[in-house]
Amino acid sequence: MRRRLVALLAVLALGALAAWWFDLPARLGWRDSGDGQLTLYGNVDIRQVQLGFRVNGRVAEMKFDEGDAIKPGDLLARLDAKPYEDAVAAAKAQADAQRATYEKLVAGPRAAEIAQARAALQERIADFENAKLAYDRSVQLRPGQTISQAALDNAQAARDSTAARVTSAREALQLLLAGNRSEDIAVAKASFAGAEANLSAARTALEDTSLRAPAAGVILSRLREPGAIVATSDIVFVLSLDRPVWVRSYIPEPQLGLIHPGLEVTVTSDSAPGKPYRGKIGFISPVAEFTPKSVETPELRTDLVYRLRIIIDEPDQGLRQGMPVTVHVPGPSGS
Repeated sequence: MRRRLVALLAVLALGALAAWWFDLPARLGWRDSGDGQLTLYGNVDIRQVQLGFRVNGRVAEMKFDEGDAIKPGDLLARLDAKPYEDAVAAAKAQADAQRATYEKLVAGPRAAEIAQARAALQERIADFENAKLAYDRSVQLRPGQTISQAALDNAQAARDSTAARVTSAREALQLLLAGNRSEDIAVAKASFAGAEANLSAARTALEDTSLRAPAAGVILSRLREPGAIVATSDIVFVLSLDRPVWVRSYIPEPQLGLIHPGLEVTVTSDSAPGKPYRGKIGFISPVAEFTPKSVETPELRTDLVYRLRIIIDEPDQGLRQGMPVTVHVPGPSGS
């Protein structure tokens, strides 16, 4: 009799344990309720941005403090811009010089330069004619011993020299009339383009001395003060974005058929259970993972779940980073 009683108690205990085990998903909100509604639990996930300058320098001004709300485009901080203003001025001067060189080559020689070359050619021709006449006279006088052989040689040298100068002046005029070489113009154009690129980079660096808000949000951390020297990798502010606001939750495989991307849900928090937020399921992970530490029990540590993301339609300050929330998924009749 006693053995039967012990066996009966063992059977009852095993039955209670099995009931407790199979009821875990319901107690964790992972099983639909009697009306077909599925309840999930998760945490608010708000995106944060670490803001810093793209250039090095000394912080000149910090305009916001922790907790301040900002709008897109607000000037958050500013570096000492004097070194970058000087760099822009130097780059502009270099670009102006390269532009002048390029435009000079494209325009070619001036009309006055061509006229000057023509006049120089005529002068050389006149010198040649005079030298030629002097040589001819010397040739005629030499047989009568009126002039020496040295004088005749000098006259011939003068004639040949002036003839060479005529040729040189003529070639110089032809060069001016032909204009500059296309290769020289191409080199000047490339140099000018490089100088313009340097000027653009200098102006971009000058603009980067101002740190502006990329989106609306709230300053979480102010990590630098005026006078600090910062590098491009240094964080100056940490910004919590107003949008998007997500809820990270998990669902076991047996309930996957009850949800789909785009399904409308409601989200409530413990601090304001009477103020539901509307949202949509925006992402369901295609890969299973172990139950997260925030919801698992020792008995569930080997269970696999799927992560999902709920996007809140109109978030406000009532939802904070990491806040636990409840997700109410409507049943088939409410979907």
